[in-house]
Amino acid sequence: MASCIQCGDDVSLHESVEVGEIVDCGTCGVELEVVGDDPVNLAEAPELEEDWGE
Repeated sequence: MASCIQCGDDVSLHESVEVGEIVDCGTCGVELEVVGDDPVNLAEAPELEEDWGE
């Protein structure tokens, strides 16, 4: 378990969560990126930019 940085609610994670993985908060819907795994730390996921076929 980890806490959402947006709303503070618990975010359930599976046991094999990896750094760089994107998870959603079930309460507020914000996308979070796993930035640490011991202990699990979450940060707001970066916005994906369109690459326009590059």
